[in-house]
This record gives sequence, structure tokens and C-alpha cells, in this order.
Amino acid sequence: MSDLLERLRDRGWRLTAQRRVVAEVLGGEHVHLTADEVHARAGRLLPEISRATVYNTLGELVDLGEVVEVTSDGRAKRYDPNARTAHHHLVCTRCHTIRDVPTDTAATALSPEASFGFSVSAIEITYRGLCPDCRTAPEEH
Repeated sequence: MSDLLERLRDRGWRLTAQRRVVAEVLGGEHVHLTADEVHARAGRLLPEISRATVYNTLGELVDLGEVVEVTSDGRAKRYDPNARTAHHHLVCTRCHTIRDVPTDTAATALSPEASFGFSVSAIEITYRGLCPDCRTAPEEH
């Protein structure tokens, strides 16, 4: 059982077949799927699942704080089930693969002067570069 599915069960969230399939698709490490990717994978497990159901379920999971929306350079939103562990993201600028990077909150905390009076509630750092596959592959034009 995926960590996300286990967390949802612990919360008593009603797990319909559709919700369960979406949660299963989001299981694993370094998962950052778009809604369309979630729908395609969920459709292989439950062919009758609708795109609207996937979008609604993802929205509910975000509202519950069990999944985080990740956006990168105006691209489609991606959904990250690693909502319980503080982390940053590493994004390949060519293939757009995203990986979770552990964070040291002490290293990223702002001094009172640097925060301009803001009450900081979250820190998001995105590292950009080329993944190993793209670094060794010739660039397409």
C-alpha cells in the first residue's frame, strides 16, 4: 500500500474505487505527474474513470494537504504526494523530470531583516539543470 493511500485511510477519507486508483497512481518516490498523466495511468487500472473525477480528486487531495501542486516555468501543474516531508525540487530544463531534494530548513531560513516583515509559512527552492540522461544525449533542434 502506498504511503498516500495509508495516510488517506488513517484520515478516514472515503476511498471510492476512483479515489483509490488516483491515490495508487500517485504512490512511490519522486512522483510528479500532471493531471493528464494521472488520468492516463488511472485509466489503465480503472477504464471507466473520467478526467473530471481525476481533476476533482486531485483538487480534494490538495485541499486536504495530502498532495502538493508543483508548477515549473508555466508548464502544467504536477502533483507531488510527498507532502509530509520538507523538500525542494530539482528540475531538468530539457525533459522536465522533477526529483525531490531533502532540505535543511536552517540553511534556508531568512533573518528578520531579509524577510521584510513577512510571516514566512513555506519555502520553495527549485534547482534547475540537466538530468544525467539529458546531459549525455545530443540536443534536439
